[in-house]
Amino acid sequence: MKNLLCFLVFVLMALGGFTQTESIKLSIFFGGGSYYIDEEQVQLIHQTVDSIADINKYQITIYSHTDNRGGREFNEWLSKMRSFSVLQQLVYKDIQEELVIVKDFGQEDPLYTNRDYAGRLSNRRVDLIFWPVLL
Repeated sequence: MKNLLCFLVFVLMALGGFTQTESIKLSIFFGGGSYYIDEEQVQLIHQTVDSIADINKYQITIYSHTDNRGGREFNEWLSKMRSFSVLQQLVYKDIQEELVIVKDFGQEDPLYTNRDYAGRLSNRRVDLIFWPVLL
């Protein structure tokens, strides 16, 4: 799945990047209890940012999620750490921290069920979304 996302970003870059009318969403996935971003996903974040012709024409949001393992307090902390890890990659690409909106959901409002392994795995993520600013 990650390889397919990398390929799609590469193709869009080769075609001249994303246009201002498209929103761009990346989901960065994490191991259980972890906020470490593997190198493949770091490169995906960097390639996506590089593929956007004018980053100033996008509002950037980070939505962080966890599964329900570990308790509410731990997952709130973990969600913040995951957001911070993704935010640091944006800062590395010269995006100002104060221009990014961050919402940490923790274990609240899961998109997938936490009753099975596949659902919990899918909930361990940060959604990084670039919204076009329509003028």
